[in-house]
Amino acid sequence: MKLLVTALCAASASAFAPSCASSKKSALNAVSWSPDEDAFAYGLPGTLDPAPEFDPFGLSEGKDLNTMKKYREAETQHGRVAMLAFIGLLVTEEPIEFHPLFEAYNKDIGPAIRHLDEVRSASPFFFEVLGLVIGALELQRALAGWKAPGDGVNYADLNEDYFPGDVGFDPLGLKPDDPEEFFAMSTKELQHGRVAMLGTAGIIAQELVNGKEVFVNLGLAADRFDPSSVPVQF
Repeated sequence: MKLLVTALCAASASAFAPSCASSKKSALNAVSWSPDEDAFAYGLPGTLDPAPEFDPFGLSEGKDLNTMKKYREAETQHGRVAMLAFIGLLVTEEPIEFHPLFEAYNKDIGPAIRHLDEVRSASPFFFEVLGLVIGALELQRALAGWKAPGDGVNYADLNEDYFPGDVGFDPLGLKPDDPEEFFAMSTKELQHGRVAMLGTAGIIAQELVNGKEVFVNLGLAADRFDPSSVPVQF
């Protein structure tokens, strides 16, 4: 089991690592995109009717292109993580209960916010491996998108030819070459990520309040959870 999870994590790291060729040229640079200083957020994807310039706190006011690109980079990456988390919250709880790291056929370990307790108990090495994998992914992303520190270079700035979120990972070849299609796909990803961030936060808040799984709370699944069965009590 340990060897299997380690191998899968290593494979995941190599799969997400962008190639050298991908890190030199962004997708939008490849289709001759240039920022529009008169457009909201310099014309970056993410605006959508009926509120195309939604910025109630004025976070984009007076910001330069590099800052807006970093905002979009952060939003894109957090949205991707939230979409994965949202799916993970649903499939690991009643009634599906798919757990690749431990067996749950003999007991219900409750809401997803308690599953890390079980992972630490069943596969204590997992978090160390996960930390290494995340570190490798973030290092590759930094090398692809951020300027290397040096004389007169702010290491927190993005490369001029790097487009937010374009880390070179596209195993299914879904990234279109047409700029309008690319913009539409990028906007869809951002919108789905935004909804996922709100949805994930809502699920976590609900489970912290009443300790019930999502479908149990909706009355769509039986409540078999016994709090005394989990490794950590609180």
